[in-house]
Order: sequence, then C-alpha cells, then structure tokens
Amino acid sequence: MDMIYDIIDKLYGMTAFQAIAENPLFIVMYLLAFTLLYLGIVKKYEPLLLVPIAFGVLIANFPGGEMGVIQANSEGMVEVNGQMKNIYSMPLHEIAHDLGLMNYLYYALIKSGLLPPIIFMGVGALTDFGPMLRNLKLAIFGAAAQMGIFAVLLTALLFGFTPQEAGSLGIIGGADGPTAIFTTIKLAPHLLGPIAIAAYSYMALVPVIIPLVVKLTCSEKELRINMKDQDKMYPNTLEIKNMRVLKIIFPIAVTTIVAIFVPTAVSLVGMLMFGNLIKEIGNDTFRLFDAASNGIMNAATIFLGLCVGATMTVDAFINVQTLGIVAGGFCAFALSIASGILMVKVFNLFSKKKINPLIGATGLSAVPMASRVCNGISTKYDPKNHVLNYCMSSNISGVIGSAVAAGVLISFLG
Repeated sequence: MDMIYDIIDKLYGMTAFQAIAENPLFIVMYLLAFTLLYLGIVKKYEPLLLVPIAFGVLIANFPGGEMGVIQANSEGMVEVNGQMKNIYSMPLHEIAHDLGLMNYLYYALIKSGLLPPIIFMGVGALTDFGPMLRNLKLAIFGAAAQMGIFAVLLTALLFGFTPQEAGSLGIIGGADGPTAIFTTIKLAPHLLGPIAIAAYSYMALVPVIIPLVVKLTCSEKELRINMKDQDKMYPNTLEIKNMRVLKIIFPIAVTTIVAIFVPTAVSLVGMLMFGNLIKEIGNDTFRLFDAASNGIMNAATIFLGLCVGATMTVDAFINVQTLGIVAGGFCAFALSIASGILMVKVFNLFSKKKINPLIGATGLSAVPMASRVCNGISTKYDPKNHVLNYCMSSNISGVIGSAVAAGVLISFLG
C-alpha cells in the first residue's frame, strides 16, 4: 500500500497541479492566453501575430515546462542552477541546455535585434508606396500622428518610469509591433513582454479604437468631405510621368536621407526600403522578393510571436508596472490617432482644398487595416465617398515615421 501511495505521490509531483495551487496567478495567465487565442482565431484580429504570441504565453506558464523566458537584469545576470551568470558570455548551446529552448530562441533571435528588421524587410516587400507618392502632401499627416509617442513619453516620466522605459512605452503609439519590440530591446528589455502584448493587442483593436477616437473628435460635416470632389476643384499641379522609376529611386533616396540624419533608424528603415526595392525592380529580383515576402517573413513572424509570448511569465506580467504599460499604451495609441486628426483640422483652417480628417486618423503604422477602417467610416456617411487611396498615403508614411521616431528615441535614450 505504501508503494502505491508513493507512486501516486510521484505522479502528482510530476504534474503542474501543485505549483498552480500554490500560485493561482498562473490561472490568470492561462485566461490571458485563451483570450488572445479567441481574438486571433474567432474574431480574426491579427491572427498571424496574436496566435503565436498567445500560444507563447500559454506554454511559458506551465510550471516545470521551462518554456518561459528568463529576463537578464541590467547587468546581464541571470540565475542558472543556483548561480548567477552573465547571459551574454554564455554560448548559445549552454543557454539551450541550462535555460531551455525558448531562452535560446529569445537571446539568439530577439535580444540580438535580428527579427524586427527581418520582418520590416518583409513588410517593405508587401508595401506599395504608389498611393503615398501620388499624394505626397498627405504624408505629413503620418508624421503628425507620431506626436502621441512623445506625449506619452513625457507623461510616463511624471509617473515614475525611467526615460528608457517611458520611450519604450511611448513607441506603442506608433502602432507597429516590430518597431515597439526593437525599441524596447534597445531601451528596456525587461518590459518586452507587456509592451509587445500591448502593441499587438491595440493593433488588433484598430477597428474599435479608431472609430471611438473619430467619434470624439470629428463632426459629421468633416467626415463627409469628399476627396475626389476636392481634387476636381483643386487639381494637383504635379504630374508623375514615370511612376516605376520613381518607385525604384524612392527607397534608395529615403534610406540615404535617413542614414545621414537618423543613423539609429537604419536597421528598420533600411530593411523596409530594401524589401520594397526588390519588389519594385521586378522580374530581375523576383526570387528575392518572393523569399522576403513569404518564407523568411513567415518564419520570422512565428519565432517573434512565440518568443514574445514566452516573456509573459507570471512574475514579469502581473504587477502594477504592467497595468501602467497597458493604460499608457492605450493613451499613446489614441493620442497618435487624435494628433493626425488635429493636424488635418489645422491644415483645413489655412487651405482652400479641404482634407477629410479620416486621413489624419490613419497616420499609424497599422497598414492597411487603419485605412480600411477609415474608408468604412467614410462610406457609412456617404456610400460614394471612398477615401482608401488617400488614407493609404498617410498610413504608409506612418510606417516610415514610426521607424524614424524609434531611431530618435534610441539615439537620445539608449
């Protein structure tokens, strides 16, 4: 009988029940993972991102599974088998053996800063800068939307965040997951988990947040401004004769200019523009374009999502600071939308040619979701008032703007 009890006790000890009973907060993390999975699978909110992140959260929070990422302290020290070691002096095979698979992937792919630029290359390969180049004046609203980043940065400082933490929190307002991750890796890696979750969650909630901000800041009269009618009354004087040549020159020129003025942004902007360049060249670089936009992009997204989710352990996530990040991230997101709208309102005060404020609301990096949402709002008031192409001008410039903003933050705070 004693032998049977001993076997039962060992079987129970083999499971995670005891550890979960001792720390019920694990259940909170499971509920978070299930919620994110629901949003990704059922609601189809950014499933390519939320599903791997959610599954990473799930597998990281089973006691004994050793799938959670262990964050190094400010000196790079982690506890390994009861001893403190410098993670950056440990070879990768030792990290894999002593800390597990997810730590190996995290420190090799994420902490090194490798995957965010790789994903930007894929984004560039999937992006058409044509709408922005045809309506270049509208690109300024993508730059204006970045004001939310710096407004939340200053506010976070007042609430006790360090400058580096405040910069990482503010960049959520750029609505670009890879940019938020890249900036946080450089400035406040211990906040990577909650900031990444907040950034991707709010990106997925673009169809909810943009209509809310628009409703609070815009009148029906403003939302009925028909951009095609405005073009007829005040036609553009600049005519592009050879769009293909311009599309090839554009990524080269942007990379050169950014590299001179904001070198710290080249990792993101340069890879974004390289991906776009191999797309625009055409058949001669089709194989490179196909690899960047499909296989490489998909693999990078899988590992990025799983590793980010695996940083969301009980100790790293359930604390007052994380709640502040979630609240601050929402403010950054909403303020970025409002800043773009405000810029349009100011522009309309001094211009005969009026701009629909929905174009300012798309100065985020959430391409093309933000533009589709705003087009849906516009056609709700006037079924013939399609503003998608105009919104894409601001939307695409927001991608570049957020990457440049990240470079500025890293340069000043890193």
